[in-house]
Amino acid sequence: MRLPPIPPQDLTADQRRLYGTLKAGIAKQFQGFQTERADGALLGPFNPWLHEPEIGQAVWELTEAVSKRGALSDAARQVAILVTGSRFKSAYELYAHVQVAREKGLPEDKVATIVAGQRPSDLTEEEAGVFDAASALNAGGVLPRPVYDRVVAAFGAGGVSELIHLVGLYAMVCITLNGFDVPVPEQQVDPAS
Repeated sequence: MRLPPIPPQDLTADQRRLYGTLKAGIAKQFQGFQTERADGALLGPFNPWLHEPEIGQAVWELTEAVSKRGALSDAARQVAILVTGSRFKSAYELYAHVQVAREKGLPEDKVATIVAGQRPSDLTEEEAGVFDAASALNAGGVLPRPVYDRVVAAFGAGGVSELIHLVGLYAMVCITLNGFDVPVPEQQVDPAS
């Protein structure tokens, strides 16, 4: 890891404000995977954001704005995020969102196929549209009109906007994680168990 996690007692005033915001958001939105060390230092993309709190605050606000939209189902959102994580081979992103996808009810074989960079044969119609759109966006270039039209038909204009912004956000998150070489956290064993 290229940026050392910052224990809470070592945070600057700006970092401390963002830390509180991130901790509250993590508690509300991101459960089922490790987001901090035992000493309270944040892991994943949250640590790079803390190192640059002005950027981190802006990225977090975008994350919250995209998360509140709600046009896409939880499963469709996770398909888009997993496609993006797979495209960028972002270890922490895949670690985290494999857990979230399972929690949201995506079957294990579907998750594994997407993480392997392949298209599952048993996607629902909505998931298939999201998979194709996220794949096309991650490949670069203009989103093909038939794919765009398919997503608009499934989710409306607001839904396609949500999807495009979601893929862009998670591409940025993956690039942040890869650029700073953020690893999958070592599993902490609870001494009481």
